[in-house]
Amino acid sequence: MKNNLAAKAFFVACFISAAPCGAAEPSPFASDGVSFEVGSGDGAEMWRIGVTKKWKSRWLEAGNWHLGGYWELQYGEWYGSGTTIHDLGFTPVFRFQQTERSRFSPYVEGAIGFHLIQPVRLDENRGFSTAFQFGDHVGAGVRFGGRGQFDLGMRFQHLSNGGIKKPNNGINFTQLRLVINLD
Repeated sequence: MKNNLAAKAFFVACFISAAPCGAAEPSPFASDGVSFEVGSGDGAEMWRIGVTKKWKSRWLEAGNWHLGGYWELQYGEWYGSGTTIHDLGFTPVFRFQQTERSRFSPYVEGAIGFHLIQPVRLDENRGFSTAFQFGDHVGAGVRFGGRGQFDLGMRFQHLSNGGIKKPNNGINFTQLRLVINLD
């Protein structure tokens, strides 16, 4: 029941932020991408779905490269020994990427975001002392397609409470990520 409620709440938030049909201007909160992730690590498997919103700002421009980024809001689940942990995350992601995209545009990225997990125990041997977790990741990938509408990447992600409370077990995931860009 809680699983269905969390998923429904996530999708309602996505629809609220989307542009109304036929609107001349999209909502400033409208998503410009949809993400899908799967991964595993430390005895657990995980998946997430999310929405992204690119930043307009660019820094460290050098030739055809710049530092930009995007916001990412995600919902997912982790599976341990008979336990499911629900994960709601919000992350600002910095990405070093091509300014004028080519047919295959590589990138590297890094981020530190915020996650709420429930429950806080994955199995009898692994627990997290707080529902609040920091999620940091590094990744690399390529944007491709006729309009650059696809983004395929790999991420290494570490989640922990940052020492807020002991024990601070943390968990690491290696993830495969696909984004469908709507811009």
